[in-house]
Amino acid sequence: MPTILRELGFQFYFFANEHLPRHIHIQKNEDYARFDLERLKFTECTFKGKDLRSLKNIINEHQDYFRRSWDEYFGN
Repeated sequence: MPTILRELGFQFYFFANEHLPRHIHIQKNEDYARFDLERLKFTECTFKGKDLRSLKNIINEHQDYFRRSWDEYFGN
């Protein structure tokens, strides 16, 4: 499970055997989200309030990095 970023208590990662479309998983304490890097939307999310706003800002700031990390790891 490669972790590609830790910020503000969020862990951004993908699994070693992922599938398309490109996406990332996010965990903080008991909350979880999966974000589709192609359609730029959550496909699953339990974050709310301040954490959700922070999470959206981090994703917006790092989405190119997340895509590059996916492509480098999976050889795309």
